[in-house]
Amino acid sequence: MAHSSTPHFHNTDGLRSIEVGSKEFQCVGALPPFDHPHIYLDMGKDTEIVCPYCSTLYIFNGALGEGQANPASALLEGIAAA
Repeated sequence: MAHSSTPHFHNTDGLRSIEVGSKEFQCVGALPPFDHPHIYLDMGKDTEIVCPYCSTLYIFNGALGEGQANPASALLEGIAAA
């Protein structure tokens, strides 16, 4: 049984970029009900990735903890990994 879930981030505020402490996560676009399909993004060895749906630029920041974001409000809480 997994002990962690995949973090979900959103860009309801329309920010140019969001710093995240995870290289694997899901982007939901804006908060529901205005979200796009929740898609899994994996940076791999890169430190940046652009969501193909909403064009949000996610930048990995190793100083942030796993599942954290800057701004913190970009973390969508209450979503469990499937």
